[in-house]
Amino acid sequence: MTTIGHPIAETVRQDPAIPFDVERVRQDFPILRERAHGKPLVYLDNAATSQKPQVVIDTLTRYYRAENANIHRGIHYLSERATEAYEGARAAVARFLNAAEPREIVFVRSTTEAVNLVAQSYARPRLQPGDEVVISAMEHHSNIVPWQIVCEQTGAVLRVVPINDAGELVLEEYERLLGPRTRFVAMVHVSNALGTITPVRRIVELAHGRGVPVLLDGAQAAPRLPVDVRALDCDFYAFSGHKAYGPTGIGVLYGKAPLLEAMPPYQGGGDMILSVSFEKTLYNVIPFKFEAGTPHIAGGIGLGAAIGYLTGIGLERIAAYEHGLLAYATERVGAVPGIRLIGTAKEKTGILSFVVKGVHAHDVGTILDQEGIAIRTGHHCAQPVLQRFGVPATARASLAFYNTRAEIDALVAGLHKVRETFA
Repeated sequence: MTTIGHPIAETVRQDPAIPFDVERVRQDFPILRERAHGKPLVYLDNAATSQKPQVVIDTLTRYYRAENANIHRGIHYLSERATEAYEGARAAVARFLNAAEPREIVFVRSTTEAVNLVAQSYARPRLQPGDEVVISAMEHHSNIVPWQIVCEQTGAVLRVVPINDAGELVLEEYERLLGPRTRFVAMVHVSNALGTITPVRRIVELAHGRGVPVLLDGAQAAPRLPVDVRALDCDFYAFSGHKAYGPTGIGVLYGKAPLLEAMPPYQGGGDMILSVSFEKTLYNVIPFKFEAGTPHIAGGIGLGAAIGYLTGIGLERIAAYEHGLLAYATERVGAVPGIRLIGTAKEKTGILSFVVKGVHAHDVGTILDQEGIAIRTGHHCAQPVLQRFGVPATARASLAFYNTRAEIDALVAGLHKVRETFA
């Protein structure tokens, strides 16, 4: 059984000759018709989580209504259908990332779990006191804390690549930090706090030149940019389903097959074994060796539907539309008196962080919420980034391909109301 595709995504939108129709896209997302505080909902918190198209909602409903069963273990009709749909989703993810084969795709709960898996299963057994792990100053906490933990466990040292005033990686410093004791590099692809696109090809190339493997945190990149793990030649790549228009509680770890095969299991239990006795347990083949217990079956199948939807539209078209929307938002928001933009890299995706002079970010968010506008305020689980720019918190408007210029105009009007309130 294969999950039923979305007819619009499969036919109309995949034709690059047809102009991108944002109003048509918006019809696929039922939540965008909701109202907040009596105002039309303007959802600009997509870096935190994205909204779900109807095809994903229908796929989840269909699974629970007509296919619900445990997978891999049953020989009955429902189990076979659920297994086929789940493994079909794994194959869809492999195609989405251009992995060499589906067994290089491990389903996890989130990007966070994927990073922890690599830190504990790949890096920890290989690290010795004095060895070094290299990350950047713009990482999400999920790509900082797991490496701090593994360094504490092994005596390894965490090295941090600085960023410049525009929020860009200082590549010369990265190259300098790659030394004889460097054993691993873990780097963000797109910053969740700044929107900066890091030079991942060069990051991988420089590390591999010294025999150092690389993990890329693609939580913000995979929903916005075409990702080809074989072209990047990264060793590991991670992203979350809920930021890619899929369900919560499902994530992806891509790993090169030889590396995954050499890694011990991260968790023990059912389905990650071939046989168990009190004397010895034989572990399953990859990727199942890392998928202990009953997985988030509906989440995996729903993620497959989301990827089908994104692929139907085309990541190149999504990236181009969001780039234009970001340029418009940067100009309009940046022109509001008292606004300071945080993160002005030349290469960015649709994330706009800013502060309003004399107004706490939480107050900005509260006033905008009353206007029906959803943004994120705070440190965005990236406290070192904000410390670098000398601010405790920012307001962050993060875009998706269903957002419009009219919604940016509403944001700007809301920011003027913020200024009037605190004048």
